[in-house]
Amino acid sequence: MTETTAADRLRAALEHPDASARLQAALAAGTRPDDSYVAALVARCAVEPDFFVRDMLTWALTRHDPARVVPGLLPEVTSEVPQARSQALHTLSKIGDPVAFGAITRAVLRDRHPEVARAAWRTASGLVPDDAHEALAEELATQFGRGDHDTQRSLSRAFAAIGARAKPIVERAAASSYDVVSAHARATLIVMDDPDTEFAEAVVEARRVVAQRALVGED
Repeated sequence: MTETTAADRLRAALEHPDASARLQAALAAGTRPDDSYVAALVARCAVEPDFFVRDMLTWALTRHDPARVVPGLLPEVTSEVPQARSQALHTLSKIGDPVAFGAITRAVLRDRHPEVARAAWRTASGLVPDDAHEALAEELATQFGRGDHDTQRSLSRAFAAIGARAKPIVERAAASSYDVVSAHARATLIVMDDPDTEFAEAVVEARRVVAQRALVGED
């Protein structure tokens, strides 16, 4: 008869049909970390349907040894499952290990799934090494004008996190002849200059400037 291990019991608990039970299982795994739990926690991140349980899974992983967790998360960044990618990126951002930056490729930053791209932007801007600020900003600038309000706000926050060395690149985008790109970049500049500004307010101001530019161009 095969003996049931602690990792097996955790895996079974994380598959319980009741989200509250899964939440408690993840909480317990983080409260009493065990290297054998890492694989089960990472695997569950890819399929867990409940937001609060996913958040607890991330917390549990941050409670474990990064030397064990990070190597388990990195392959998930290129998984075929969008949730696996986004949750791995989110967890890597919480761990803050600089080695994760190397896994955030151009393809990851341009992921067609907004939630994955947003997680990639946030993680990359938080982990970017000193010698890669401009290169990351250049890549992120290709995403100006993309998506809905939340997606655009995430990109602007990423630029704010990169800081002053990204500003010339954002200013160049603000001069774009494409109104949607220009407006988003101008809103980003406002947020970079004053992080307390609400993004929605920055967008209104940026669109006003772009509209005025169009009117001047018609004269």
